[in-house]
Amino acid sequence: MTDSAKIAVIDQILSQRLQLALTADKDELFLILQGAPVEALLAAFRNPAFDERHLLALLKQRGLTEEVFNAIYAHKHLIAGTQVKFALIINPEIPSHIAATLLPQLTIFELLKICLIPGIAPDQRMVAERIVIQRIPAQPLGNKITLARRGTSAIVASLLREGVPQLVEACLDNPRLKEGSVHQFITAPTSTAETISMVARNGRWKGRPNIRLAILKNPRTPAIWYTLFLPGLPQSTIKELLSVPRLTSVQKELVRQALVGGRSNL
Repeated sequence: MTDSAKIAVIDQILSQRLQLALTADKDELFLILQGAPVEALLAAFRNPAFDERHLLALLKQRGLTEEVFNAIYAHKHLIAGTQVKFALIINPEIPSHIAATLLPQLTIFELLKICLIPGIAPDQRMVAERIVIQRIPAQPLGNKITLARRGTSAIVASLLREGVPQLVEACLDNPRLKEGSVHQFITAPTSTAETISMVARNGRWKGRPNIRLAILKNPRTPAIWYTLFLPGLPQSTIKELLSVPRLTSVQKELVRQALVGGRSNL
């Protein structure tokens, strides 16, 4: 067979596939979409039987081209549902400009899923995280508590800064919370005697030297934590605490007693 004859055969096969993609019924379309060439996919989008279910099945495939994604995005009626938007965004081949347009249209918990799914492009994860943080102030307390338990380090740090006791408790148990965020919270104006005590009691954080020191340098820290934490500190550190100007007179007296007591035991 000559080259021209081969090309003619290929063109005929492609023409048949395009015609089938345009006219197939709902069940046939699922078969046509499996490994179909770009031309057949573009034709299938114009088939009146093509619906959201077909698109969700297609988006599970890998190797889709930018041309296909652009065509999908152009069919607004197919991507109206959040389930399709989510499936589009988690497909690793999605062009960044389409993902950036769709991300703000997701719910806050769908965005949280985007932040936590392995393999999501870092830029998309950062955008999703930023949108979640921007929406936090308008969320009801129940949603905030859920976000505090499941959120990324940046999301949980943002929630911790609000200083609401129920949120603080949930944030402290989030495994993604970083020590630096806890330290910043203790020194922030939103920390209170109640929430500082939550940190001081928490099994994950109470034994960390930097956290203990931040607690002892805070004028809002209840006296009980000086009684419990000071005996385990070096004399040099206790002496350093005396020079902290923000401490109350009661706190400084407890520090002096610990310093004197430590010297008498030498």
